Amino acid sequence: MHPSLIKAKIFATIALLILTFSFTLPMIAFHGTLNKIEEGKANEVSSVSKSVWNLYNKGRYKSVATPKDARNNLEKMIEEGAEIGPASLPIWAVSLEAPNYPKEAFPEGIPVFFHFDGYSGEVHEMNTINHYVGMDPMWAGGHIERAIGIYALLFLSLGIILFIAYDKKIFNYIMLIPAALPLIFIADYSYWLYHFGHSLHDWGAFKIKPFMPTVFGDGKIAQFTTHSYPTIGFYMLLLISFFSILAFFAKQKAFKEMEEK
Repeated sequence: MHPSLIKAKIFATIALLILTFSFTLPMIAFHGTLNKIEEGKANEVSSVSKSVWNLYNKGRYKSVATPKDARNNLEKMIEEGAEIGPASLPIWAVSLEAPNYPKEAFPEGIPVFFHFDGYSGEVHEMNTINHYVGMDPMWAGGHIERAIGIYALLFLSLGIILFIAYDKKIFNYIMLIPAALPLIFIADYSYWLYHFGHSLHDWGAFKIKPFMPTVFGDGKIAQFTTHSYPTIGFYMLLLISFFSILAFFAKQKAFKEMEEK
């Protein structure tokens, strides 16, 4: 086998493993769990879902309203009625600071985290603020993306497996999809920020003009200071993109050199 083909398969395998353990596996294990909890069917949540959630949520931010002894334990959080987010890695973090949210009570401001399959953090508090300024609740955005996310990742994983298993030119271009994941996320994230900032309602007690929320960095909206930065999941996407690009060009090189012989 051509050395570059071997390299391509190794790079693609690394990309697949990162994708699987960062997103696909926890999304599969936790799929439908939040719906069961919201519908009062917590007794139907499997032990696998609980174990995976507990594992992936170690060290993650939990709402300040969550009792300390319940954090990182899904069963206890359900009992406490605490805010529960997805198991998959968070991709982007947004926090908000305001005079009426003192550092003593909210040391990290009002942080929320964006996942492929939902949100975590102070989601309830952020929705309260959104309502205050006439903005839709967070769940109103990205509903299609959240619904198809797990299936899209499974399809993508299958594509990478085909790339690894078969040395066909047509399968090589599959790797351009995982290579583009960071850009796809930022584009979708930016679109929804624009939508939220330009679809304000009259119900807001505090009137503000349509605006574009900060995509990256620090911003200011009325009396609120915002911070918007990538978090661990986005860095995993960058790694997936990096190894996918390496896999693509390694196989392209192999095809070219084999054709020249």
